[in-house]
Amino acid sequence: MYIPKVERLLVNYKTLEEFKKFKRYGKQELSMLEDLQANIIEDNSESPFYGIYFGESLVARMSLYETEDYIELYKLEVLPALQHKGFGSALVNYTKSLQRPIKTIARVQSELFWEKQGFDKIIIEDAPFYIWRPQPNVDAVSSESA
Repeated sequence: MYIPKVERLLVNYKTLEEFKKFKRYGKQELSMLEDLQANIIEDNSESPFYGIYFGESLVARMSLYETEDYIELYKLEVLPALQHKGFGSALVNYTKSLQRPIKTIARVQSELFWEKQGFDKIIIEDAPFYIWRPQPNVDAVSSESA
């Protein structure tokens, strides 16, 4: 069974070329191409961009921005031909593994996806957000109370 590997993407011209594939397929509001171009520094490893390669091609991507309260998962996108194959879930699971609350906005009819990922819909100032909170470690809680 293939398990997708999530990796931090370098901000370089190779990644820029890979991002162009998404703009061709995706909605304009999902394009991270402009974000990448604004931050391009050759091989910058501190980028907010994460992705999954299948073979030599980038097939799924997202950007993560840390705030004091949340990790903001922004613009998760999977190429249309590879949707419903676990790549989006792998990106979300990677973010969950950081064990911090996650906040995102459901875009382009993705509400059901976020709900299946265990996110709760929250309305703040008439804007819908989806929030995920890590569960407390049961073993740590029981050992602290002993």
